[in-house]
Order: sequence, then structure tokens, then C-alpha cells
Amino acid sequence: MPRESKQVRHERIHAEALEEFDKVQSALRDERMQCLQDRRFCSVPGAQWEGPLSEQLLGRPQMEFNKIKLSVKRIINDITNSRIGVTFVPRSSKTDSDDRLVDLVQGKLRADEYESDADAAYQNMLREAVSGGIGAVELRHDRVDPDDEEDERTRICIEPIYDADATVFFDLSSRKADKSDARRCWRIHPMTPQAYEAEYGFSATDWPKDVQQTYFDWCTPDVVYVADYYRVEKRKERSQKWVNKLLGEEKIISGDDLDDEEEMAQLAALGWTMESESKREVREIRKYIMDGARILDESDPLPGKYIPIVMMYGDREIIDNVERCQGHVRLAKDPQRLKNMQLSKLAEIAALTSREKPIFTAEQITGHEQRWAQDNIRDYPFLTINGVDEDGQPLPPGPVSYTKPPQVPPALGVLIQQTEAEIREILGSSQQGDEIVSNVSTETTSLVQQRLDMSTAGYLYNYAQARRWGAKVWLSMAADVYVEEGREVRVMSEDGDASFEKINVPRKGADGALIDGADFERAKFDVYAEIGPSSASARQATVRAVTGMMTLTQDPQDLKVLTAYAMMNMEGEGIGDVRRYYRKQLVTMGVVEPTKQEAEEMQAAMQAAEQKPDPQAQYLQAEAAKAAADAENTKAKTMLAGVDAQNTQADTERIKAETALKLKELGKPYGMP
Repeated sequence: MPRESKQVRHERIHAEALEEFDKVQSALRDERMQCLQDRRFCSVPGAQWEGPLSEQLLGRPQMEFNKIKLSVKRIINDITNSRIGVTFVPRSSKTDSDDRLVDLVQGKLRADEYESDADAAYQNMLREAVSGGIGAVELRHDRVDPDDEEDERTRICIEPIYDADATVFFDLSSRKADKSDARRCWRIHPMTPQAYEAEYGFSATDWPKDVQQTYFDWCTPDVVYVADYYRVEKRKERSQKWVNKLLGEEKIISGDDLDDEEEMAQLAALGWTMESESKREVREIRKYIMDGARILDESDPLPGKYIPIVMMYGDREIIDNVERCQGHVRLAKDPQRLKNMQLSKLAEIAALTSREKPIFTAEQITGHEQRWAQDNIRDYPFLTINGVDEDGQPLPPGPVSYTKPPQVPPALGVLIQQTEAEIREILGSSQQGDEIVSNVSTETTSLVQQRLDMSTAGYLYNYAQARRWGAKVWLSMAADVYVEEGREVRVMSEDGDASFEKINVPRKGADGALIDGADFERAKFDVYAEIGPSSASARQATVRAVTGMMTLTQDPQDLKVLTAYAMMNMEGEGIGDVRRYYRKQLVTMGVVEPTKQEAEEMQAAMQAAEQKPDPQAQYLQAEAAKAAADAENTKAKTMLAGVDAQNTQADTERIKAETALKLKELGKPYGMP
């Protein structure tokens, strides 16, 4: 069978994409329109009156008292203040489970999130999911330095997707919430006509986007829509299983690596032997950029084996084979509309005059109209009317009647209270939390906070699952992105401390065996999400617990450890140096596990200590040398004293001899006077 040309293949893929997208959008349009309307209802001024309700009350006050927005903000803030931790757990006990690799993977994920400002993407996903029911982020790979043409390294970026309910669609056969079973995905994004023509060189044909609403938007930007079309493609690939009996390891080599004769020869020289050969199914992700008429661009297979779009749902169900989802706004829309109508009616009543107005015939106030009209402003001492008409006939001496001031219907006040109760029941109320006073115990505060968190729990769980799936997609991409041997990458600790580490360098494991240098390729991990308090709240709780423990012991060493641990977890401006000091003390005492950098610093300090004598030892050596010098000095002085004594004795003998000789000359014996 002849192989189809690129043009024919593009025409076929484009036609398939259009046909299938039409089916997907038709099936989901009503649900997605409700999600979009919910987000507008929550955030767009005037959107709470969109539709037939506004037409029925045309010409009447239409005020908004948006209670839903405040409730949505509270949920978002609660989840943002929680800590979502992603944990990588090894699948086996082999070398891919060493602690270094786990720390490397987790640290690199944090660094990629920090460098690509992923917090903004996660915040947008959370906001759209809580308010409308659907949120999403996209993972893509980009060059580390786009301005350096020689630097071919890439990194993984996490970027926001706006209007996910109207711009992200998966194939109808996908049933899982994380879309891991999806085969197709369409991500629609807008471009200005000028940007499109500058990019592709011709005018655009819009992609058929049908989920949109601009009821109160009098002016909207002029855009054209382009679709990123993701396809999961599978192909057969030859693979070989190689084993090294000396090391007790095995590896799978497949694809183009099998054609590298030099590498195969090197493996054989290192003791590796090929055990078996087979064909396996390989999953690839391809991305096509297309408008309504043609494919504009086609990418090489993307890194990883999953579609790089992560979804989050507020509340998701599948009913009658249709994926149905909603956020925090859906059930509160009718009570909110009723609240707006009631307070608008009350405002309309309050705007009318509360005074009784006299009713006259035209003849009674002819010529006095100006004075009567200005009475509310000028406050005249009296007003006049005509006693007779033009024919001289007498007129009534007073007003014919009086108008009645408007009255608030009794049912309206009762209905306002009932509506307020319904809104609180649906949205939840933070009133109890706001009323907590300063002398309430920590336990009571925690119980109240747990009660307030009940409306947040479902969204928090779904957010954590989205982060978990995002980490799994990231790990799959990292095995294809971070492949350079000896590449230096930045990793970040949970506390935000950054360091650099070289990857893909062969090294020895704990058992002394040589470990393959392909770090991220070896990272066969399962991914779990952990939900906990924010770092600040956790530290505050730790300080409270540690200070409580200090009352249970009198041991000086225990008190020293607990005090240092409490100081290390203190929060406050300008105490970073103090916290680092006490952490160093705890690391030195062996209470806190050192980081890689701290361990290296401790090792260097120990080596320096071995090379440089201890100051006390130096002092003792100096004192010993001084004592030895003093002893030698004393000995020298003693010897000198002996010499002096000998000299003195010699002088004495000489004097005696000279004296005897002189006496002899005088004829006197020695010793006589």
C-alpha cells in the first residue's frame, strides 16, 4: 500500500478532528454553557440579571448584592492557605528507590514550578473550578534560554489555561476525571487577526467555537480561534532486554538506541549481555495546530506519554453518558436572583416619597404652580390657592384628596429573611469564624474552623488530585526532557532553599554497585498528594506543641533541644538568621536530618578540623614548648653557675699561689702573719 503524502495525511487528520470535535461540542455544549454562565454570574458586573429576568423587569431598578463572590473567595483562600504536598514513592526496592533520586525528582519539580510561576496557573485553575466547575493548566517544554541559539537545553513549564470550560475538550470516550484514558484533546485559544497573519502569512478561518456568551459585554476584542489538537498515537517498537549478572541489574534498550553500534559495544565490554528481544507498543503524543480550514503546524512527538493538560473539576458526575460538572455558584443562583429582586424592590419603594401629597384641581393652583413645586426646597411659610375660577365661580376651599405614601408589604420582609437563610445554607457562612474572640481556646478555634472547612473539603480533594496528576505528567515528560549527561539543574527544598546538582552522571550506590546515570529515566515512581496546613500554620502549631512538651521534662539536654526546635520554627520578620542558627545547632546535635548542602559543609568542616589542630591542643603544645625552653634555660644557667664556681675556685687557687710565692720571696712561710 503506497504511503500517503504529508498533505493528504494533514487533510485526513484535519477532517477527523473537525468531525469529532463537532460531536464532542454538541454533546457538552449545554453543560459547558452553564459553567460559563456560572463564572459570569459570579464575577461579571450585571451578569446576575442576564437573560429573560432582565427583560421582565425592564425600566425597574436592577441592583446586585453579590454574596456568592465572597463565598467563592473564602473557599479559594482556604485552599490556597493549605499545603498540597506531592510525594514520589518508588515502585521497587532496586536502585531507582534511593533517597537521592527521590529528593532530586521532588526538588526539580519544585524548581520548575517556581521558574514558570506555576502558582498563578494553579490559582487560575482553582478559581475557575470553584466558580464554574472546570479549570485546567498546561505543561509544555520550552528552551531554557530562548535568546541563546547554541543552548539547546529545554525545561518544563506549567502555564494557565483561561476559560477552560469553553476552550478545553476531550473525546467522549474518556471517563476518568484526570483524563488519563483520553485519546484526543482540543485546546482552543484566541489570536488577534494581526497576530495570526504575522505568524502564518494569510487570513484565518475560525475554528468552530460555540461555547461563548456576551450578553452585557457591549464591546469585545476582535479575535480568531485556533485549536491545539492532541492525539495519542501508538506504534510498535523493537526492544531488547540487557542484563548485568555481576551488578544484578537489567535495562530495556529500544528505538534508535539499538542502532548505536558504539554504545552496544561499550555495554558488552562492561559485562552486559542481551537476554531477549521483543516488540512493544509505544505511546506517543503528537500536537497539531489548526484553524477551521487547515493544519498550520505539526510537532514532533511531545515529551512524555500523557496529554499535557491537567483538569480540575469542582463537582463532577456522569449522567446519561454526559459529563456533568458544577462549581460553588450553580445552586446559589436562584436564591441570589431572588435576593437581588427583593432588595431592588425595597430600594424602589424607599426611593418614592414618604409624604402625603395634596391633590388639587387645575383651577385651584393656576398661577401658583412654581411656588408649590419649590416648596420642598424653599420651605415657604405658607402656600396659596385660587378661591374662584376665571368666571368668578367659587372653588373648593382645600385639596380634593391626598396621595398615600408607599407601604412595604409585610410578606416582603419575611421573604428577605428566608432568602438570606437559604443563601447561607447553600454557600455556608463564615460568620461564626468572624465572631471568634481573642480569649477562646485553640481547641475551640480549631473545631470552628473544621466546621467552616466542610464546604471546602470536596474542592480541596479535587485540587489535590489535579496536582497529583500534574506531577505524574511532569515526571513522564522529565524522562524525555532532562537527558543531557552531566547537566546542572536547580532543585529546591520544601522550605524554598535552592541548590544545584549534576544529573545523569554514573555513581556508586549505598551497596557500592555502579548506578546508571539516567536519573529521570530510572525514576519509576508512583505519585501521591498530601493535604496539610500551610507552612506558617504548621510552624505555629509546632511551636505550641513543643512549648507544651517543655513543661513535661526537667532534663537540661531535652530542654535545650526543645528550645532550639521551637526557635527554629518561629515566624516573624527579620528572624531568618536566628532560625538558621538554631537549625545548625540541631543538625550538629543530630536531631534534624541535614540537607545535602549541610552534609557537605559538615564533611568539609571535619576534614578541615583534621588538618588544623584544635586551639586547645595548640595552646597545650605551646605551653609544653615553653616549659621545655624554660628547663633548657634553667639548665644553661646551672651550667653557667658551675663554670662560674670553677672560675672562682681557680682564681682563689691562683691568688693563694701568688701569695705563697710573694711570702717566700719575703722569707716568710705561707700561712704566717
